[in-house]
Amino acid sequence: MRTGRLLGSGRSADVYEMDEAWVLRRMRGGRGDAAAEAAVMQHLRSHGYPVPGVRAATGGDLVMERLSGPTMLEAFGQGLLSAQEAGLTLARLLRKLHAVPARLSAESAVRVLHLDLHPGNVMLTPDGPKVIDWSNTEEGAPALDWAMSAVILAQVAVGGEAIGAVAEETLEALLDGNGDQLSEAGLAEAGRRRAADPMMSAREVELLGEADALIRELLPR
Repeated sequence: MRTGRLLGSGRSADVYEMDEAWVLRRMRGGRGDAAAEAAVMQHLRSHGYPVPGVRAATGGDLVMERLSGPTMLEAFGQGLLSAQEAGLTLARLLRKLHAVPARLSAESAVRVLHLDLHPGNVMLTPDGPKVIDWSNTEEGAPALDWAMSAVILAQVAVGGEAIGAVAEETLEALLDGNGDQLSEAGLAEAGRRRAADPMMSAREVELLGEADALIRELLPR
């Protein structure tokens, strides 16, 4: 598939311009199942969940709606978003996601999970926040989704980087009033998955113990 100019790159994918309305998200190394990802996005969109529209999906290539606006992460740097607002927005997006019925499972407790919902995967568009990057999506228990978001934020918070304080405030706002959404099993599984993620650096894996301790410290009593 022909691509235009490179618009951005993440850990595992690049985004290219197609035209004014569409972009191509291409996974590197032939990874990913864009068709499965697109099916989940279309299911969520049909239930009113804020995801980009999809035009085509083949292999690791996903042609989707071109969104305007910064990611939450970019908005922090531009002074457009507070950590409190970010944490509350992430919590609302998780709750709204888990209100959508599963696409495949008929079990009432099973929901669509994003499993990588963090400030870099939420774009602040003129129409409101929209969630991108559904390459990790599965169906399962919502507690795992909450735990994955918490662990990702906590790893940044304890990592010693300049944005660490913002990540901790975002995590605290995410957990405030939502402690019942996490479970011991969810936290354990989130830690296991992050440790096994080949995209994690050795340093990031080392931080998982501190990250878990921070989550537990911030959980409302």
